Parts: sequence; C-alpha cells; structure tokens
Amino acid sequence: MDSHLVLIEKSFDTCYSIGAREALDELPECFTITDPSISGHPIVFASSCFLKMSRYSEDEVIGRNGRIFQGPKTNRRSVMEIREAIREERALQISLLNYRKDGTPFWMLFHMCPVFCKEDGRVVHFVAVQVPILGRQRLNGTSLSEEGSGFREIVFGSCRREVCSDSLVDTGRVLSLDSDTRGLNIAETCEASEAEKRRAASAIKNILSVLTQHSESTGKLVCGKRCSLPGATLVSSSLNISLGRIKQSFVLTEPHLPDMPIVYASDAFLELTGYARNEVLGRNCRFLSGVETNSSVLQKIKESIQTEQACTVRILNYRKNKSTFRNLLHISPVRNATGKIAYYVGVQIEEEYKSQERHGLNPEKRQLSCVGAVRIAVRSTSIGAGSSKS
Repeated sequence: MDSHLVLIEKSFDTCYSIGAREALDELPECFTITDPSISGHPIVFASSCFLKMSRYSEDEVIGRNGRIFQGPKTNRRSVMEIREAIREERALQISLLNYRKDGTPFWMLFHMCPVFCKEDGRVVHFVAVQVPILGRQRLNGTSLSEEGSGFREIVFGSCRREVCSDSLVDTGRVLSLDSDTRGLNIAETCEASEAEKRRAASAIKNILSVLTQHSESTGKLVCGKRCSLPGATLVSSSLNISLGRIKQSFVLTEPHLPDMPIVYASDAFLELTGYARNEVLGRNCRFLSGVETNSSVLQKIKESIQTEQACTVRILNYRKNKSTFRNLLHISPVRNATGKIAYYVGVQIEEEYKSQERHGLNPEKRQLSCVGAVRIAVRSTSIGAGSSKS
C-alpha cells in the first residue's frame, strides 16, 4: 500500500476502535474528517451520506483535500474564512457553494470544528459537517422555494451545463477561485435557516460523541474542547499544514520543554523509521539510538544544542523493527519572528541515498533547503498568529 495511504489509515485507526467507522456511518449526516498533521490536510473519513450527496466514491475522496469540492463560483472570501478557522483551531459555521462530481453546484451550510487530544490538547482531526441549504434562494431577482416545482432543475440543472467539474488548486498556494458570477446567477451568499444551523450543530455533537466513545478503548481520548495543560507548547494546525508540504524527513523538537520532546514529525520521517506519529510525538530523539550508536556523536549533538549552533553528524540509528540505518543528520535552531529560538529541526538522510549526489542531488544542500523551508513556515505562522514563543 502507498505510504501516504498507510498514514491516512493509521490516522483514523490508531485513534478510534474498530467499530468507529460503522458507528459513524450509521449517523444520518453528511460529514468528513480530516487530519491537519498529514501532508495536504487530507480527508481520512467520509460518511456514506456525504458520498451519496457528493456523488464521489470513497476511493476518490479519501486522501484528497476538501478543495476537490470547490469550483469556479465558490466564494474566495468564504474559503479564506475556513483557512483562518483552521489556523486558529476553532469552530466555524458558514454558507458555501460546493460542487458535486458531475459539476452540479449546490449551497450548503459548512460547520467545522477541531477534535482535540485530551492528553496534550493538540488538534488530531477536524470534523466538517455539510448540510444542504433547502430554504429560499434567489435566481435573477426572483425568490424560489424548494417546494417550487422547477426549483432543482432551474438552479442545479442550468448550472450543470456551465460549470467545469475539476477545479483543483495546488497545495502550496492560495486558492484562486473565480468569483465572477456570469452565467451562474445564484446569489453571492445563500443563508441557512435557523433549523439548518441547529441541525449542523446537533450533528457535530453526535459525531464528537461517537469519536469520544470509540477513542476510550485505544487510550487516545479525544474531546471537543482543548484541555488546559500548563507549560505545554503545541504545534498549531496551520504550522502542521505548512510543514506538511515539506517532503523531506525531519522532526521539530521543543527546547523549552523538559527533555526536549519531538512536537512534529514529517511523513517521510515516519516512513524512514517505521514508527507511527503517536509513537514519536512527545519523545526525545534518543529513542532512535541503540547499543551500537556512538556515544561521542550523541555528545556532539548535545553540545551543539547547548551552544545554540547547527551541526551535521553521521550516526547509526534504529528503526522500529530494530534494523539499523546510517543517518546523515543535520540539526539546527529555528527562530520565530522575534528572533528567539522556537524549535530545533533535525533533518535525516539515509546514507545509502548519498550516491544521489552524483546525480546533482547534494544531500547537504537538500538538508539546508529543508531547514530554510521550516524556518519560513515557523516565522510566517508566528507572525500570522500575532504571538511568539518565549
């Protein structure tokens, strides 16, 4: 199985018990669950009701970003509001024009909320409920009710002929959605009724109840509100998403917490070491060492951290299955927007791949490039959040 799909499967299965999928599918609601810690913030679960509404198959949805449901007339401002709510790790309820697989546009009430790990307060998932707006919409200045005989054909049928169904946007850039309304005379915003808003809020509660119940048996309790943990420093969802775009193997460690734990691990790092994300976060990098790891190299790493200097070493590390690999490791401090050290980044390259240097892929340059990308992500996120680490 593709390593990315393995991470997506683990994202759900390590948090919730075996019966969680079946229990969620019994809910009569349209919703998806996404994981901001995986590259691309992909969908890791989609309800059967959602698949029926969107007309996509499960295989076409799982692993994809929610952008696949947006199109030419999706309001750019609404999309940015969703992105901002993700960055701030808060709930959001907003009207949104989305598209089915065949290009049919439809208005829905989009209600999103974060799911927190009860132990450390970090966001593990986002739940997004989609409630079709069945109230009054305005077409060419005329109010239409769904009860009107030609409502669906007028609003949806005419749109089907004019909308391109595939309006994908690259991960690394801001969504450039056409806000022009020529040929699609649907009101810029279609407000949901109070009943639809209550239905969306009720659906969120039901979904969170199922997730909470099925997280108990795995020991990884989740909840709808963040726990207050004094002294804990969390990697925000927005930083998680930014870091997820970096395809190399690396970890971030938090120097201001006891034993300098790992607070972020890239997908490539998990693939290299064989560990799941929950088995890595919160641990010191020493867990990769073993009986044949050179203690003098570990001492050099310790000294570079104490002096706040970067260093590059060659070290023998161990995967989860106890096999060894020679790691070309680069460690460097990462400063936030105020110039203070926020994290240390450790970039790993397995020595077997050093032969790639002959093909113009210099490992050291790759590591420095990775460090640079991490620094940009950390600084831009700390500026956007209006705060910095001490």
